[in-house]
Order: sequence, then C-alpha cells, then structure tokens
Amino acid sequence: MTLTSTEADTGEMAIRNEADIVMARQQVRRLTQQLKFSLVDQTKMITAASELSRNTLIYGGGGDMQWQLVQQGVRHGLRLSFVDQGPGIPDIDLALKDGWTSGNGMGMGLSGSKRLVNDFELETAPGQGTRVTITRWK
Repeated sequence: MTLTSTEADTGEMAIRNEADIVMARQQVRRLTQQLKFSLVDQTKMITAASELSRNTLIYGGGGDMQWQLVQQGVRHGLRLSFVDQGPGIPDIDLALKDGWTSGNGMGMGLSGSKRLVNDFELETAPGQGTRVTITRWK
C-alpha cells in the first residue's frame, strides 16, 4: 500500500481538557469538509474523533491528536491518530467488546469508533500508553 501526503497535509493538537475535545471535533469537521466527504461520512469521522479524544483524555490522562490527509491511488482520505502515555490497555479483545468499560462510560468508544471508519489500528501495552489510528476514505 503506497500512501502519499505532504507536510502541509499533516498536523497535531493537544488533548488536555474538555475544550480540546471540542477543538478536535472542529478540526476534523474542517478536514472532512476540505476532502468533500458526504455529510454522513463527516458525521462518522467526527463522532469517532470525539469518542477517541475523550478516551485519550479520560483513560490516557491526555495526549495528542495527529492528522494526515492521505492518498492511495485515486482514493483520498483522512487518517487520525490519538496518542497518549497513559496506562495502556491490558486486554485489547475485551476493550473492543461492545459494552465493556474500564470506567463510567457506556463502553462504545473503541468498538463504536471502529465501526465508523474504514481502517482501525490499536497499538498499546500496559504501562506504555496507547495509539489508536483511524482512516476514512472518500
């Protein structure tokens, strides 16, 4: 798989508080509009970004959202990574089950986000933080 992007197509923002979650949603909205995603696809990506930003803040103790406009052949897409240095996820299979939560949430953040995007990657280890990378293609 060959992906291309330029430095102007990438960025990063901190997720340290509730206001940053709102800013992340707004940034994803701008990027999906720039890519001319349909309203449905915009909503799916914004919702996934909101859930993963919240997880980054609540469970990871804060972190960063990185974005990249990507191209694969004639396809264009948006790739987002949510990175934290939190405690990590000890059981990935359990964490991806609908309804499972390690806190007070509904347990839909990871599994729900996975269903809303085309590509989903989860990298984590106990004590080493977590990186969730999602991509939606147009």
